[in-house]
Amino acid sequence: MSRSARLARKTKETSIELEIEIDGTGTARADTGIPFFDHMLEQIGKHAGFDLSIDAKGDLEVDLHHTVEDVGIVLGTAVKDALGDKAGVRRFASALVPLDEALVQIALDLSGRPFLVYEIDPISEWIGTFDPQLMEEFWRAFTFGAAITLHMRSISGKNGHHVIEASCKGVARALRDAVRVEGTGVPSTKGSL
Repeated sequence: MSRSARLARKTKETSIELEIEIDGTGTARADTGIPFFDHMLEQIGKHAGFDLSIDAKGDLEVDLHHTVEDVGIVLGTAVKDALGDKAGVRRFASALVPLDEALVQIALDLSGRPFLVYEIDPISEWIGTFDPQLMEEFWRAFTFGAAITLHMRSISGKNGHHVIEASCKGVARALRDAVRVEGTGVPSTKGSL
């Protein structure tokens, strides 16, 4: 059974096309018009082991916010769709990921209940042309689209690029573990997630 999804979303602010294969090889490509964000999306695909292709056009002349948030919505929804009823998945996972001086802690649950705890200090005001505060908006949109519980905490770090990248790699590694099939039934006493 292929755990994959293909989604398109078009609004007055953005146009997004996304393909994902959960049981992929980590081949990831993103083209959003926002170079640092593309780099982070590719890190997510690579370290989650997902094959991921994202093409997004947004009203970047207004702000980066709409594009970043809407990509989060579409990516989260695609993960949810690709996982289907989540039969056999591990469900819970965590990761502690360093990147030089930065250390980030991630815990997640494929619970069906969207909730985000975001305690990541982006430190930098800007990373290239990217406002790192937008990563919280991205993860909130992703969390609600995927219907997962996600806790993110930066433990240490002085370089904004390192902190944000470690957080993306951390979520990716936790997702890779949580979506792994190790049983047959849905891991919940309720019978559904």
